[in-house]
Amino acid sequence: MTLKVSRAPRGVLRGPGRGIVSLALLAAAAGVLAPAPASAAPACAATGPGAPVQVARIPDWVESIAVDRHGRMFATAYFTGRVYRIDAPGRTPVPLTGNVGANGGIVVRDDGRLLVGTGNDVLHSLTGDALPTSKLLLVDPDTGEVTTYAAGLGGIDGVALAADGTVYTTTLGGRNIGRVTPDGKVDPAWARVPQSNGIAVSPDGKQVYVIQTTVAPGLYRIPADDPAHPRRWVSVAPSDVLALPDGLTLDSKGRPLITTHTAGQIWRVEDGRLCAVQSGLHLSTQVAYGQGDRGFPAGKLYRAGVDGKIYEVPAGADPS
Repeated sequence: MTLKVSRAPRGVLRGPGRGIVSLALLAAAAGVLAPAPASAAPACAATGPGAPVQVARIPDWVESIAVDRHGRMFATAYFTGRVYRIDAPGRTPVPLTGNVGANGGIVVRDDGRLLVGTGNDVLHSLTGDALPTSKLLLVDPDTGEVTTYAAGLGGIDGVALAADGTVYTTTLGGRNIGRVTPDGKVDPAWARVPQSNGIAVSPDGKQVYVIQTTVAPGLYRIPADDPAHPRRWVSVAPSDVLALPDGLTLDSKGRPLITTHTAGQIWRVEDGRLCAVQSGLHLSTQVAYGQGDRGFPAGKLYRAGVDGKIYEVPAGADPS
């Protein structure tokens, strides 16, 4: 979940130089690659009312967000490598950890602890298929205690958690989709999708959805019982080939929602086609639904982005 086509160079440098290079690439992508409005995906027929509302801001590139059953939001900060906790809209984000390399996806386990991806930089991303050395971290949501959950994965961009506890990961600079079973067995090359980015699992665990960000952007479905045969499900229109789709989540109907960088839209898959739930949110990295009945509650959709801003997106409210 990221400006993932440019994400690779972000990780080459450490310190100020890294940020300068990243921002230069980011500016180029936003200003030069952005497609004309006429090429945007058509609006979805059914969306909720209201414009996006900013509910929080983190002083960093926000790579991924997730919400626990208490309605607390957690975010990974790309440049500082921290995990943040936001207790409710309008509350000040609290750094839950120091720099633990938390620059990839984040999900909440059933026991409330967080799984966080590391190695989402150019070195680990481009070498991840051949040299899978990145880790999934286990983070306590209250104390910030960090332990290693699994190691031996390619540079981790997206993270998805199945209902049975199986974890799947993507590596933008490679092709391998990683898998970690509930008993801790790591397979860094469980399946293969080029330029893989956002990832999600169907509620029944039978399908793994994966975004291809560049070259031929689209959405794949991988049968969990036949990972050797990923199937391209949805392709973006030729006019949106530079949209840079990134993060991925599912609504209660199992429909994928996809963030984009240069298109500035949040897409939804309806009847095998892409439509826009929301427009005007450029450089978006991830969307996630709230949970519980307080803080960031169930049914509400939230967007994170390179600008560090978290928005509620009423148009994407869960239909259930």
